Formats: sequence, C-alpha cells, structure tokens
Amino acid sequence: MSDKPVILLNIDSLMPNPLEIAIQTGRAPALQFLMEKGSYYPNMVSSFPTMSVTIDSSLLTGTYANKHQVPGLTWFDDKEKKIVNYGTGFTETFRLGMRKTIHQMLYDLNHKHLSNEVTTIYEELAKKGISSASINTFVYRGNTPQKMKVPRLFQTLTTFKDGKWTAEAPPIISLGAFSKIRSRSFTYQIAAGNYKYTAKELRHLIRKRHLPKFTLCTFQDLDARIHLKGPMDMKGISKIDKEIQKILNMFSTWEKAIDEVVWLVMGDNGHAPMRHKYKEAIIDLRKVLKDYKVAKIERPIRRKDQLVFCVNQRMAYIYLLDEAISFEQIIKQLRQDDRIDIIAWKGKDGVNVTSGSKKGFLRYDRGCAITDVYEQHWNIEGDLDLLDLDITEGNKISFDDYPDVLARLHGALHSHTGRFLVVNAKPGYDFKAQHTPPHFRAAHGSLHKQESLVPLIIAGTVEAPIYPRIINLKEFILRIIH
Repeated sequence: MSDKPVILLNIDSLMPNPLEIAIQTGRAPALQFLMEKGSYYPNMVSSFPTMSVTIDSSLLTGTYANKHQVPGLTWFDDKEKKIVNYGTGFTETFRLGMRKTIHQMLYDLNHKHLSNEVTTIYEELAKKGISSASINTFVYRGNTPQKMKVPRLFQTLTTFKDGKWTAEAPPIISLGAFSKIRSRSFTYQIAAGNYKYTAKELRHLIRKRHLPKFTLCTFQDLDARIHLKGPMDMKGISKIDKEIQKILNMFSTWEKAIDEVVWLVMGDNGHAPMRHKYKEAIIDLRKVLKDYKVAKIERPIRRKDQLVFCVNQRMAYIYLLDEAISFEQIIKQLRQDDRIDIIAWKGKDGVNVTSGSKKGFLRYDRGCAITDVYEQHWNIEGDLDLLDLDITEGNKISFDDYPDVLARLHGALHSHTGRFLVVNAKPGYDFKAQHTPPHFRAAHGSLHKQESLVPLIIAGTVEAPIYPRIINLKEFILRIIH
C-alpha cells in the first residue's frame, strides 16, 4: 500500500506500437520518463465491445459487460423497445433525436444503465471516506450529489429542466462545459474538454493542493485523429505528451513527481487499419439481410419491424424482434459474407459460435472442465480455431487473435436482454447500417487483438495488477490506496 495519490491518465486509442515508436524517436519524453522509471505492459486486454463507454465501465467496476450492463456505444433496450445511443455520430444522433441521445449520454448511462449490482472505484473509495476526481470521462458514477448545468445556448437540446440536473458523481468532477473545476475556465468543446483543457483542470488540482487520493483523467482527442489519419499517427501522441510534461513540471523535478504520486498511463482501445477501397471495407448489414424489415432509427419500433441493427464500428448487435425468425435463418445469410469472422449467440447450453470466414461450430459456457490463463473455468466443445484458441501443455486455454475472448464475448452476450446476435468483422472491415458514420482510415469495436491490446505504464509503485487486463485495474488501484 501507499500514501501517495494515484493519477490515472487514460489516453483514448493509445496503442503499444505507435507509443513505442514515438518514444524511440524522441516525440514523447514525458511518457518515456514514466516508462523508464516504472513498469511497462504493452498488452493489456481491453473490454468488449472495444468502445469507450463499455471500456470505462469495465475499468471503473472491474467487470465485463455481463456485470456492469453497458453493452456498447449503441444497443437496443428490449424492455423499453428503443435504441440506446450515447453518440455514435452526428447524422445518426440527429436521426435518433438529439435531445434523447444527449440525455442518454449525460444521465441514463450513469444513473439507469450502469448496473447497481456493481460498484465503481469512486463509490468504493467514498465508503472508506477517501476522495476522488473524474476529469473528462462520461462514465462517472459516484456517491456525491453534484449540480450539473448545460450552457444556456444548448439548453433547448436537452430534456433537463432549466438545463440542470443532479448527478451522483465523485466529490470532484470536470466534464467540459457541464461541470468545471476552474469556474471561470472556457472550453470550445461542450461535451468534453480537449486535451489542453483536460490537462489544465488536472494541473489546477495539483497547484491548489486539492489533488484527491484517486484521479481519473481522460484525453479523448487521439481517437478522432486516428480515425482520420490511421493507426500510426504520431502527432496526437506528441501533443498529449507535451501536456503531460506540463503536469510533471508542476513538481520541483520529474523524479519528485513519481516520489509523490503513483502515475498510471493507459490506452483504452486500439484501432484496426481499414482497407484502402472504402466500398470493399464496408459490410452493409441492410444488404446482407435485405430480405427482412429493418427498423428505422428515426421512428419508434413498429409491429412489422423484424430486425434492429446497432453498429459499434467493427462489431454489431443484430436483434431479432420477430419471434417467427430463427437464429438459423439469419446466421445462414451472415455466413455467406466471408468478411465476418465471428457470429455468436446465446443458446440453452451456452454461447454458440460460427463464422463467415471459417468452417465449423463451437459451443462453450462457464464450467469446470478446463481453465484459461486467467484462471477462469469453462466447458468447451467444437472447433477451437473459430476463436483462435490453443490448449497449452499445462492443459490451459491460451489466446492469440482474440484476447480473453471467452469471457469478453460471454460478457457482451449476457449484458442485456433480448434475442440478438453478436457479429465481429475481420481486420480491415467495418459494419454499416442506417446512417452509420464512416471510418476511412481506422476503426475499432471488435474482439481482435488490434483493438483489444493496449499499453499500460505504472510509475511510482512496484505493485502490479494480478493480470494484464483492464478489468483487473480496479482491484489494483484500491489495493494501493489507503
């Protein structure tokens, strides 16, 4: 244990390979310093879908989606018969209804959808009387009522009375224009401050000696650059590193910074490069399943609607509303597209898996027959190649292309109710439905290791997570804070 405060810098879409090259070429001196003075884990396993709201929920609760129940950036609520969308793109958001989407993002995500059966790091610390802070992160649930306010110019876009609502949050919260640590500060991005604004909020806490025992600070800007520039873009890493340099400069020396604070720097998801020809790269689910009536996102669900598509970039949920339609009918058509590498659904005997690019069938469930490298126990039968599984000499399941795939896929399929399939695209391909935003250079969302393995730097402590997975960070953080 340590008396030091813990600062977790979550850099959205930071990946091991470009990070290492940026350091080797002198473009990231702050990250280089923290790496050399601490420990480096290049292959931390993310959550699934590899989308920020699901990953942040896993980070804060230490669970996959079957426990925290945030299935993705967009999903279908079978109980209320409506599409939930936390903001997948302007056109899709506009069609779904701006007011509804903003409310789901700012309020429902934390107060309705994130399960009450799990606790966040903020809630656990509050029980011990320990303070915490959330800077620029949309998953923020804590125990402290906080007054949040929408700027007057944008209040008509929300359903909050007078643009105000009370959030259950950590004692300190900064979320763009909705809640500020520095009352007179200004951000050009209403929903969340940019990397410079984010760093200024953190530096203010350090300068005023208001730094709590735990601070989660998210830099979101790199993700947008990579979608446009490709996975090997270095400029975004360099820009964020300059802000981290300024943060370290708040201390008398950088060595003093790691003497006084435990620093964690992580990525949340990776990106898969897209194929150069956009039309070839896009798997349009409306065309693949053109024989069925697909619900339109701009109107309520109708009786005649048979399917709903919720696309999370390189993965998608396909919901079967019509009870007369069997899984087998949909799967038969999906398997005709060899750009789909995993097709999975819940059955009476567990999780069923097949593919559009490989032959065979696999079924697995929680059990005791065999153990994986994370000491999770499974019953499994069928073609292991479908999930790129291997049985080691110690009779343990190991993973390659799809890290921790058994638990992560099981988590997504048990994250919410309804009749649905999970589909996963091969590297280089992206799903599309109605008004899905395009991703020309890179995308994420799938189970593949390109999006699932992220870096973690730990400096200021010799302690380490039990396993190199994002879901193990909660236990690690709570272990080193007292």
